[in-house]
Amino acid sequence: MSLYPSHHRRNRPPPSRVAENIVSTEFWEPPTLRQQWTRCFLDGSMITHLDFTNDTEFGKLLSFRSDIDLTLVALELARDSQPDLDFGHTLEWIRQRAQDVTNGLIRTADDRTILAEISNCLSGTHGLHGNKNAFGFADSSFINRVVETGVGIPISLSIIYLAVAQQAGVDLVAVAAPTHFLTRLETIEGPLFLDAFHHGRVLNLDDCCEWLESLSGMSVEEIEQALEPAKSRDVVVRMLNNLKAVYVKQQRWEETWKVQRRLTAIHPGEFQNRRDLAITALKSNRPGLAIDMLEECLKDCSANERPLLQTHLEMAERLLSTFN
Repeated sequence: MSLYPSHHRRNRPPPSRVAENIVSTEFWEPPTLRQQWTRCFLDGSMITHLDFTNDTEFGKLLSFRSDIDLTLVALELARDSQPDLDFGHTLEWIRQRAQDVTNGLIRTADDRTILAEISNCLSGTHGLHGNKNAFGFADSSFINRVVETGVGIPISLSIIYLAVAQQAGVDLVAVAAPTHFLTRLETIEGPLFLDAFHHGRVLNLDDCCEWLESLSGMSVEEIEQALEPAKSRDVVVRMLNNLKAVYVKQQRWEETWKVQRRLTAIHPGEFQNRRDLAITALKSNRPGLAIDMLEECLKDCSANERPLLQTHLEMAERLLSTFN
């Protein structure tokens, strides 16, 4: 149940009535079998209620659990845009491709060939690939749509590769490499990297570092550190930031609101997240909530940000007056 029954500020319950529900930048898990993931944070007098009751895997992420299924998290994010999404079709497609890969692995002799078998199945037979134009569309981030269209961005394609490989018994892991998401397999000869965006090509460490150095301008030492296995939280944040960039560019503020809620739930203590949530609340037609958030942000903001936040606060107050 939301701490804000409506967007109108006048309906906000006084802090004294909700004090027992507040966890200041810490997450709690209600003692129920059906875990209802309600997240709150308190910053001065600002209270933001973030409810992810139906998102079991995202709830695990917020509770810092390690048993996160990235495939299910990705589908939960997609459901924000597709409320009637049935996970079953995508999960069955992944299961079938894992069986295809498993059958092919009988003929393999080395680790590089194992990765090539996965690529041949997903990119060769089923046509999964990257496209530069894909970065401008939210569908390219949703793994169910990638399965349907064959087109994705590095991170969504990589999550599909991860799911198929792991179900086939291949220990691929996610790598949040600079500028380009990859997957990684540990081998006797050193790590191998699979680039799902470029038709599942396989790179060794030296080739991967040289390529990413040309893309990012980072040093080889920095790149090698970034090529370590990624934490689930970091993967999900990267997915969300990709979606946020698309939605903001397209001025799709309701979708941006849903994404920013999740980013704020993951890192509620970060000022940038609270500021963006406040501005998005205004742009998505939630002026009462925006006023509360912006007032709190103004207490902590830098001098450079103050004029912009003050302007948004005045806009929120004018918009709210039209609701009364």
